[in-house]
Amino acid sequence: MRDQPSGVAPVAGPGPAAAPEPDLGHHGDAEVGGGLIDLAVNVRQAPLPDWLAGPISASLSDLARYPDPAPARAAVAARHRRHPDEVLLTAGAAEGFVLIAQALRGVRRPVVVHPQFTEPEAALRAAGHPVERVLLDPAEDFRLDPDRVPADADLVMIGNPTNPTSVLHPARTLAALARPGRVLVVDEAFADTTAAPGRPGEAESLAERRDLPGLLVLRSLTKTWGLAGLRIGYLLGAPELLSRLAAVQPLWAVSTPALAAASACASPVAVQAERAIAADLAADRDHLTARLTELPGVRVVGRPASAFVLLHLPGATRVRAALRDRGWAVRRGDTFPGLGPDWLRVAVRDRSTTDAFIEVLRETMEA
Repeated sequence: MRDQPSGVAPVAGPGPAAAPEPDLGHHGDAEVGGGLIDLAVNVRQAPLPDWLAGPISASLSDLARYPDPAPARAAVAARHRRHPDEVLLTAGAAEGFVLIAQALRGVRRPVVVHPQFTEPEAALRAAGHPVERVLLDPAEDFRLDPDRVPADADLVMIGNPTNPTSVLHPARTLAALARPGRVLVVDEAFADTTAAPGRPGEAESLAERRDLPGLLVLRSLTKTWGLAGLRIGYLLGAPELLSRLAAVQPLWAVSTPALAAASACASPVAVQAERAIAADLAADRDHLTARLTELPGVRVVGRPASAFVLLHLPGATRVRAALRDRGWAVRRGDTFPGLGPDWLRVAVRDRSTTDAFIEVLRETMEA
């Protein structure tokens, strides 16, 4: 048996001593509906700007032709100062995880750093890979120590900023995980949410790094721009690595309207708008965090850096059910490996929504 550093856990197998496995297929969209106020899904709720809605609408007149990804690939490459052959467009970020799992069937020791988005592990398991978990410690604010990742792990997957913890790992910490013979997948689906006063742009992003061996950066355009139903994302990496993923991707996987969105969202106008949205988000997030800390028994771990906040609350299962009864949907935490029933994830919304939520949460906890 291979030695395992502290914090590395194999996925539990069957048997009476096995702990219940988290439901990796559960996502925030299952929490909403029925007129509930949505604090469970991390998709920004705002009308599309004209510079985005226009190209998407115009593309509908060209649906008789097969999609041509070349213009969108070139636009995304230009945004990240890369060559077009270092970009692979996908039908949402989730497809990227499936392509990785299917294309890299030769990996021997895949490791997923948790708590994080569950689709990377789910995709690996569906493809038959054995999965090991590095579980980060809430007592350490879910910070990553690269030495906790097994040295012989040849596939490592981590989010930055991480869903659901909202932790933003330093770029140098993630870069320390890269090495020859290893594929390092960094999920940056929420990277465009991290700009804040004193932290302009995407300071901890690896999207423009071309010097790290085996690096794959995964991005999503569905969160900030409210395009979850359109399905558009992309991978950035070395051409030889992306070609392996492209070989298992279905033909014409990305639709013409999604390609139009990718081109528009890679424009300078879009990037400038993202920065402004992220700055407003930071202020709304600070307001949410401050209001949460007013409530006895509620603990926000670390310093949230994205569009959501993870909180620890004893009895969270009961509280979540009571909130639903009062018209509010929040994301349960027990489906994320490394968390449990006393965790909830709450999306950042405008201040008036936050204030209303805090009062309902307070009353629910006191009931």
